[in-house]
Amino acid sequence: MKYVLETDKILKKYKDFKALSNLNIHVEEGAIYGLIGRNGAGKTTLIRVICGLQKPDGGTYRLYGIEDTDKAIIEERRRMGAIIETPSLYQDMTARDNLIMQYKLVGLPSMDGIDELLKLVDLEHTGKKKVKNFSLGMRQRLGIAVALANNPDFLILDEPINGLDPQGIVEMRELILKLNREKKITILISSHYLDELSKIATHYGFMDKGTIIKEISADELEKKMQKRIEIKVADAAKFTNFFEDRNITYEVSDSRTINIYGKFNLTKLIGELAKTGIEVEEIHEKEETLENYFINLIEEEHHE
Repeated sequence: MKYVLETDKILKKYKDFKALSNLNIHVEEGAIYGLIGRNGAGKTTLIRVICGLQKPDGGTYRLYGIEDTDKAIIEERRRMGAIIETPSLYQDMTARDNLIMQYKLVGLPSMDGIDELLKLVDLEHTGKKKVKNFSLGMRQRLGIAVALANNPDFLILDEPINGLDPQGIVEMRELILKLNREKKITILISSHYLDELSKIATHYGFMDKGTIIKEISADELEKKMQKRIEIKVADAAKFTNFFEDRNITYEVSDSRTINIYGKFNLTKLIGELAKTGIEVEEIHEKEETLENYFINLIEEEHHE
């Protein structure tokens, strides 16, 4: 398994406040990694450290296997593109002129590729229109184009859909998927829009109080969040034979609660249980969301 980014107990302090505390994160090459956390969890601080805008007070990190203390890390950072908080754009310039300026800043010898970038982010027809007259969605997409100017392998996006309207969100989602699938760019996204993140992420890192409390793949998470029927009974032991005889996947949560997995007709299921003399006290259909999973994770962490 090859990691684009790994950290080992990263620490970042501001006086007595620990913004990052022994943080470990692992971003696989080719992933769309969703970084999830409440305001103040340390997401933007982590991104600033990774991008070299701030130095950690402890711990280390590696980009493509190169330690942050190695001089070669400068070269590895050239393989990165990032938008932190809001894109830095020249408001009185056109989209093309913003890209020309970025090409010059990163020292690219020719302007080849600008037309392709504008087309990639669907801004090829903006002509002489100045950025100050762009919609928020257009500015966000231009910001990504600027971040892609040096042809990075790793793209970091801090709240890329913040404030966008529904159409803008769809356009941003399609662009991110395109960059990942067609351009093979590994992407780290910090976002509060968990429902939208769940449509694109391949991996997740859940963050709280400056540390990663859980890393999980989207496939693993889907298994944990699958639909289930929760049954409340007087004695769970009586139900196990019923489910085993019918090859129904079940889980005894506690002495009075059973979860069964799969698609069922509730009326028919209750009828079959009644025929065998098994009474159900309560029955509910459950489907956990990414938001609920995160909230429950935080609550479990605080109770430990």
